Amino acid sequence: MAKKNGITVTIEGDELVLRAPIPAKLQPSVSGKTLIVASSRGNVETSAKVEGRNVVVGFNAYIYPEEK
Repeated sequence: MAKKNGITVTIEGDELVLRAPIPAKLQPSVSGKTLIVASSRGNVETSAKVEGRNVVVGFNAYIYPEEK
């Protein structure tokens, strides 16, 4: 198991599993077009290993704000 920036990365069987906290209050993205649900905030090297090498993850999960 690897945990960085509040993100947990595990390998369960043949699946890479990412768990990331969802903040109580969603913040807008830099562009302001979306609300960030979860993010690695760039590429993060983890201690989870595939073929003996550390897995690097980078992800963004977001929603579009409601239309007015």
